[in-house]
Amino acid sequence: MDMYGPGSDQVCDESEIYQALLPLNGAKILELGCGKAEKTRAIAQAGKVASITALEVDAVQHAKNLQITDLPNVHFGAGGAQDIPAADNSIDIVLMFKSLHHVPLDKMDRALAEIRRVLKPGGLAYVSEPIFAGELNDIIRLFHDEKAVREAAFAAIRRAVESGLMEPVTQKFFSTPVAFQDFAQFEQQILRVTHTDHQLSPELFEQVRAAFMQHMTPQGARFATPIRVDLLRKPA
Repeated sequence: MDMYGPGSDQVCDESEIYQALLPLNGAKILELGCGKAEKTRAIAQAGKVASITALEVDAVQHAKNLQITDLPNVHFGAGGAQDIPAADNSIDIVLMFKSLHHVPLDKMDRALAEIRRVLKPGGLAYVSEPIFAGELNDIIRLFHDEKAVREAAFAAIRRAVESGLMEPVTQKFFSTPVAFQDFAQFEQQILRVTHTDHQLSPELFEQVRAAFMQHMTPQGARFATPIRVDLLRKPA
Protein backbone atom coordinates (compact mmCIF):
# COMPACT_ATOMS: atom_id res chain seq x y z
CA MET A 1 0.00 0.00 0.00
CA ASP A 2 1.23 3.45 -0.93
CA MET A 3 0.09 6.73 0.62
CA TYR A 4 1.12 9.00 -2.23
CA GLY A 5 1.29 6.61 -5.15
CA PRO A 6 3.12 6.95 -8.44
CA GLY A 7 0.97 9.88 -9.51
CA SER A 8 -1.62 9.87 -12.25
CA ASP A 9 -2.38 11.96 -15.29
CA GLN A 10 -6.06 11.02 -15.04
CA VAL A 11 -8.17 14.06 -14.19
CA CYS A 12 -11.83 13.18 -13.79
CA ASP A 13 -14.90 13.46 -11.63
CA GLU A 14 -14.78 10.87 -8.86
CA SER A 15 -17.99 9.33 -10.16
CA GLU A 16 -15.95 7.72 -12.94
CA ILE A 17 -13.80 6.01 -10.31
CA TYR A 18 -16.45 4.64 -7.97
CA GLN A 19 -18.71 3.57 -10.82
CA ALA A 20 -15.86 1.53 -12.28
CA LEU A 21 -14.88 -0.04 -8.95
CA LEU A 22 -18.18 -0.70 -7.20
CA PRO A 23 -21.17 -3.01 -7.89
CA LEU A 24 -23.76 -0.34 -7.07
CA ASN A 25 -26.86 -1.91 -8.62
CA GLY A 26 -29.02 -3.48 -5.94
CA ALA A 27 -26.58 -2.52 -3.19
CA LYS A 28 -27.47 -1.45 0.32
CA ILE A 29 -25.08 1.45 0.88
CA LEU A 30 -23.83 3.32 3.93
CA GLU A 31 -22.15 6.69 3.38
CA LEU A 32 -20.12 8.08 6.28
CA GLY A 33 -19.64 11.84 6.31
CA CYS A 34 -22.04 12.69 3.50
CA GLY A 35 -21.55 16.47 3.82
CA LYS A 36 -23.87 18.34 1.48
CA ALA A 37 -25.05 15.01 0.04
CA GLU A 38 -23.85 15.82 -3.46
CA LYS A 39 -22.42 12.36 -4.08
CA THR A 40 -25.35 10.83 -2.20
CA ARG A 41 -27.70 12.41 -4.71
CA ALA A 42 -25.60 11.41 -7.71
CA ILE A 43 -25.45 7.76 -6.65
CA ALA A 44 -29.12 7.60 -5.65
CA GLN A 45 -30.28 9.07 -8.96
CA ALA A 46 -27.81 7.49 -11.38
CA GLY A 47 -28.08 3.82 -10.46
CA LYS A 48 -30.42 1.20 -9.10
CA VAL A 49 -29.14 1.03 -5.54
CA ALA A 50 -31.44 -0.59 -3.04
CA SER A 51 -30.94 2.12 -0.42
CA ILE A 52 -28.46 4.63 0.96
CA THR A 53 -28.05 5.54 4.60
CA ALA A 54 -26.11 8.81 4.67
CA LEU A 55 -24.63 9.86 8.01
CA GLU A 56 -23.22 13.28 8.94
CA VAL A 57 -21.75 14.51 12.24
CA ASP A 58 -22.04 18.24 11.51
CA ALA A 59 -25.37 19.21 13.08
CA VAL A 60 -25.82 22.28 10.85
CA GLN A 61 -25.34 20.32 7.64
CA HIS A 62 -27.40 17.37 8.89
CA ALA A 63 -30.34 19.71 9.53
CA LYS A 64 -30.06 20.94 5.95
CA ASN A 65 -29.91 17.36 4.64
CA LEU A 66 -33.14 16.51 6.45
CA GLN A 67 -34.87 19.09 4.25
CA ILE A 68 -34.14 16.95 1.17
CA THR A 69 -37.38 15.25 0.19
CA ASP A 70 -36.82 14.07 -3.39
CA LEU A 71 -34.57 11.07 -2.65
CA PRO A 72 -36.95 8.34 -1.45
CA ASN A 73 -34.25 5.65 -1.32
CA VAL A 74 -31.99 7.77 0.95
CA HIS A 75 -32.19 7.99 4.73
CA PHE A 76 -30.22 10.80 6.38
CA GLY A 77 -28.95 10.16 9.88
CA ALA A 78 -26.75 11.82 12.47
CA GLY A 79 -23.67 9.88 13.47
CA GLY A 80 -19.99 9.24 13.00
CA ALA A 81 -17.92 6.39 11.65
CA GLN A 82 -16.70 5.42 15.12
CA ASP A 83 -20.24 4.53 16.27
CA ILE A 84 -22.34 3.44 13.30
CA PRO A 85 -26.08 3.00 13.97
CA ALA A 86 -26.45 -0.10 11.80
CA ALA A 87 -26.79 -3.82 12.43
CA ASP A 88 -23.98 -6.32 12.06
CA ASN A 89 -23.49 -7.76 8.55
CA SER A 90 -26.18 -5.51 7.05
CA ILE A 91 -24.37 -3.33 4.47
CA ASP A 92 -23.04 -4.18 1.01
CA ILE A 93 -20.90 -1.08 0.46
CA VAL A 94 -19.53 1.58 2.81
CA LEU A 95 -18.49 4.89 1.27
CA MET A 96 -16.16 7.48 2.78
CA PHE A 97 -15.51 10.42 0.49
CA LYS A 98 -12.66 12.44 2.04
CA SER A 99 -14.04 11.91 5.54
CA LEU A 100 -11.78 9.39 7.32
CA HIS A 101 -9.23 12.08 8.18
CA HIS A 102 -12.02 14.03 9.93
CA VAL A 103 -12.57 11.19 12.41
CA PRO A 104 -10.85 11.93 15.75
CA LEU A 105 -7.36 10.44 15.76
CA ASP A 106 -8.02 8.16 18.70
CA LYS A 107 -11.16 6.78 17.05
CA MET A 108 -9.90 5.95 13.54
CA ASP A 109 -9.14 2.31 14.36
CA ARG A 110 -12.55 1.97 15.96
CA ALA A 111 -14.15 3.48 12.85
CA LEU A 112 -12.58 0.85 10.61
CA ALA A 113 -13.63 -1.86 13.06
CA GLU A 114 -17.18 -0.49 12.91
CA ILE A 115 -17.06 -0.55 9.12
CA ARG A 116 -16.06 -4.21 9.20
CA ARG A 117 -18.83 -4.95 11.71
CA VAL A 118 -21.65 -3.53 9.59
CA LEU A 119 -20.42 -4.88 6.25
CA LYS A 120 -21.69 -8.20 5.02
CA PRO A 121 -18.98 -10.82 4.52
CA GLY A 122 -17.29 -9.90 1.25
CA GLY A 123 -18.70 -6.37 1.43
CA LEU A 124 -16.65 -3.43 0.20
CA ALA A 125 -15.36 -0.25 1.82
CA TYR A 126 -14.50 2.56 -0.60
CA VAL A 127 -12.30 5.11 1.18
CA SER A 128 -11.13 8.13 -0.81
CA GLU A 129 -8.72 10.60 0.78
CA PRO A 130 -7.13 13.79 -0.56
CA ILE A 131 -3.38 13.48 -1.04
CA PHE A 132 -1.38 16.17 0.74
CA ALA A 133 -0.09 17.80 -2.42
CA GLY A 134 -1.15 20.20 -5.15
CA GLU A 135 -1.62 23.95 -5.58
CA LEU A 136 -4.99 24.14 -3.84
CA ASN A 137 -3.58 22.20 -0.89
CA ASP A 138 -0.71 24.69 -0.70
CA ILE A 139 -3.25 27.50 -0.22
CA ILE A 140 -5.43 25.69 2.31
CA ARG A 141 -2.49 24.53 4.41
CA LEU A 142 -1.73 28.20 5.15
CA PHE A 143 -4.67 28.16 7.60
CA HIS A 144 -5.62 24.48 7.90
CA ASP A 145 -2.73 22.05 7.68
CA GLU A 146 -4.08 18.48 7.46
CA LYS A 147 -0.80 16.66 6.87
CA ALA A 148 -0.84 14.89 10.25
CA VAL A 149 -4.49 13.78 10.14
CA ARG A 150 -4.23 12.53 6.57
CA GLU A 151 -1.14 10.52 7.49
CA ALA A 152 -3.02 9.15 10.50
CA ALA A 153 -5.95 8.12 8.31
CA PHE A 154 -3.68 6.18 5.97
CA ALA A 155 -1.87 4.59 8.91
CA ALA A 156 -5.24 3.41 10.27
CA ILE A 157 -6.12 1.85 6.91
CA ARG A 158 -2.75 0.11 6.79
CA ARG A 159 -3.22 -1.25 10.32
CA ALA A 160 -6.64 -2.58 9.38
CA VAL A 161 -5.11 -4.43 6.44
CA GLU A 162 -2.02 -5.69 8.25
CA SER A 163 -4.13 -7.01 11.13
CA GLY A 164 -6.47 -8.88 8.79
CA LEU A 165 -9.44 -6.74 9.79
CA MET A 166 -9.92 -5.82 6.11
CA GLU A 167 -8.50 -7.16 2.86
CA PRO A 168 -7.00 -4.81 0.25
CA VAL A 169 -8.69 -4.99 -3.16
CA THR A 170 -7.00 -2.17 -5.05
CA GLN A 171 -5.68 1.38 -4.85
CA LYS A 172 -6.51 4.06 -7.37
CA PHE A 173 -4.79 7.43 -7.83
CA PHE A 174 -6.33 10.26 -9.83
CA SER A 175 -7.00 14.00 -9.67
CA THR A 176 -10.34 15.72 -9.52
CA PRO A 177 -10.93 19.20 -10.97
CA VAL A 178 -11.89 22.03 -8.62
CA ALA A 179 -12.89 25.49 -9.88
CA PHE A 180 -13.80 28.78 -8.25
CA GLN A 181 -15.30 31.77 -10.04
CA ASP A 182 -13.52 34.15 -7.68
CA PHE A 183 -12.11 34.47 -4.18
CA ALA A 184 -15.58 35.12 -2.77
CA GLN A 185 -16.64 31.62 -3.81
CA PHE A 186 -13.46 30.14 -2.29
CA GLU A 187 -14.19 32.01 0.93
CA GLN A 188 -17.77 30.74 1.06
CA GLN A 189 -16.99 27.11 0.23
CA ILE A 190 -13.68 26.66 2.03
CA LEU A 191 -13.23 29.28 4.73
CA ARG A 192 -16.82 29.35 5.97
CA VAL A 193 -17.71 25.64 6.08
CA THR A 194 -19.82 24.77 9.10
CA HIS A 195 -17.89 21.65 10.15
CA THR A 196 -14.65 23.57 10.88
CA ASP A 197 -14.28 26.91 12.62
CA HIS A 198 -11.52 28.64 10.68
CA GLN A 199 -10.34 31.68 12.63
CA LEU A 200 -8.03 33.74 10.43
CA SER A 201 -6.34 36.90 11.55
CA PRO A 202 -6.63 39.82 9.10
CA GLU A 203 -2.98 39.29 8.16
CA LEU A 204 -3.44 35.56 7.46
CA PHE A 205 -6.66 36.23 5.55
CA GLU A 206 -4.77 38.59 3.23
CA GLN A 207 -1.99 36.04 2.82
CA VAL A 208 -4.52 33.38 1.79
CA ARG A 209 -6.26 35.78 -0.58
CA ALA A 210 -2.97 36.77 -2.20
CA ALA A 211 -1.98 33.11 -2.68
CA PHE A 212 -5.37 32.34 -4.22
CA MET A 213 -5.28 35.34 -6.55
CA GLN A 214 -2.05 34.11 -8.12
CA HIS A 215 -4.20 31.42 -9.77
CA MET A 216 -6.98 33.70 -10.99
CA THR A 217 -7.61 33.96 -14.72
CA PRO A 218 -10.46 35.56 -16.68
CA GLN A 219 -12.16 32.14 -16.39
CA GLY A 220 -11.64 31.88 -12.63
CA ALA A 221 -9.20 29.76 -10.62
CA ARG A 222 -8.84 26.09 -11.56
CA PHE A 223 -7.06 23.36 -9.67
CA ALA A 224 -6.55 19.59 -9.85
CA THR A 225 -6.70 17.90 -6.45
CA PRO A 226 -4.88 14.54 -6.17
CA ILE A 227 -6.94 11.77 -4.60
CA ARG A 228 -6.16 8.24 -3.38
CA VAL A 229 -8.81 5.53 -3.18
CA ASP A 230 -8.30 2.48 -1.00
CA LEU A 231 -10.82 -0.22 -1.83
CA LEU A 232 -11.09 -2.74 0.99
CA ARG A 233 -13.10 -5.92 1.50
CA LYS A 234 -14.44 -7.56 4.64
CA PRO A 235 -13.09 -11.13 4.64
CA ALA A 236 -15.77 -13.60 3.58
